[in-house]
Amino acid sequence: MILRGHCLSVAKRDFYETLGVERTASDDEVKKAYRKLARQFHPDLQTGDQQKKHAEEKFKEINEAYEHLSDQEKRKRYDMFGHAGAQGGAGFEGFDFGRGGGFGDVFNDIFEDFFGGQRGGTRPERGNDLQYNLELTFEEAVYGKDAKLKIPRWESCTDCKGSGAKSTSSIKTCPSCKGAGQIRLQQGFFSVSRPCGQCDGAGRIVTEPCPACQGRQRIYRERTIAVHIPAGIETGMRLRLANEGEHGVNTGPPGDLYVAITVKSHPVFVRKGNDILCDVPINFVTAILGGKIEVPTLKGTTVLKVPTGSQPDKVLRLKGLGVPSLKGQVTGDQLFTLKVQVPTKLTGRQKELLMEFAKESGMSMEEDGDGFFDKMKTFFE
Repeated sequence: MILRGHCLSVAKRDFYETLGVERTASDDEVKKAYRKLARQFHPDLQTGDQQKKHAEEKFKEINEAYEHLSDQEKRKRYDMFGHAGAQGGAGFEGFDFGRGGGFGDVFNDIFEDFFGGQRGGTRPERGNDLQYNLELTFEEAVYGKDAKLKIPRWESCTDCKGSGAKSTSSIKTCPSCKGAGQIRLQQGFFSVSRPCGQCDGAGRIVTEPCPACQGRQRIYRERTIAVHIPAGIETGMRLRLANEGEHGVNTGPPGDLYVAITVKSHPVFVRKGNDILCDVPINFVTAILGGKIEVPTLKGTTVLKVPTGSQPDKVLRLKGLGVPSLKGQVTGDQLFTLKVQVPTKLTGRQKELLMEFAKESGMSMEEDGDGFFDKMKTFFE
């Protein structure tokens, strides 16, 4: 800082303070802070002589700070010796515009931000990606299906073949930029190009727009697209259909279409990996004596053999009735969890038979109860 009318000089401001970062800031943090300040104080974006003058001084200051903090060797010397170790000219004199990864890259980034990044003519623009949310039933997710999706999207106008003009004779070279799409401006030590205001950087002017698309080059239409849903797909997965998104502009490539999958829950079955789980209620007699029960599967009902003495929550397995692997290598199983049902109401005869069973088995409900509590006492002693 220099005071007008005096010869007093003030010590240089700390580079880290100039950029507003900590001394421990990473390279990315330094770069981010520099870009933010460079946008704020760029002389070309100021109005009024006083503002421009102040911005030029500030711009030189932040560029000098970034020059030293973006270079590992210079930053190391500055951290050790301060401004005494910061050798080289101030402002732009010390910058190497040609070296990779340094000021040149940041300058190019700022150029992109200020002036749209377009450096001559009309650039092809890729179309937007689209996402379609598809809900499947449990069965459709397990076995797959072929679906037809109605997709509204922007497509290239077939009448003008994406030119936006009624005919080729309706396309004229822009008189302002002579077809370059850019207007070059010289201000001080800066020489920059901006998109031509008359043709918006296209380098051409359409005198008669296409009647179908009104010069937009694209038309909004709904298309029916066929998609194969593979067996074994799950909620949260996405299918990518290349080039089925919106069409690009200026011969740019189309975007992609993503199909996001959501699977409805099933009232009976639950999926776990490639296995299908199902709870099956059985009476306690079948659990004790064993037997055969009818169980549901996605392919219909089948008979399941229950082993003698099956305990509650025992899991029985049927091979190959689960979900196919997406890679087509294996198919999961169907697992049945036995839920033993105990009757809550018994007739007199049923109670009598159960008591006879208990007596025959040497059971005593009172003794068993006392024995349990005796064991608990021993455990806690």
